[in-house]
Amino acid sequence: MALSISAAVLLGIIVVVLVKGGHVRVGSAATCALFGFTLAATGLAPTINNGLASLAGLIASL
Repeated sequence: MALSISAAVLLGIIVVVLVKGGHVRVGSAATCALFGFTLAATGLAPTINNGLASLAGLIASL
């Protein structure tokens, strides 16, 4: 749980920096966020979570 909250905060900060820097438009960032919420409601969400957890474990073991 702490990992997912930390990842969400980190990704939120990155999005804010990219929008403020003019690299990404607000509409594109909102579209990606809405796609993420939609994807989280599908049956693919557990697979994505497991993949991200495995990736986090791999990075932590380095």
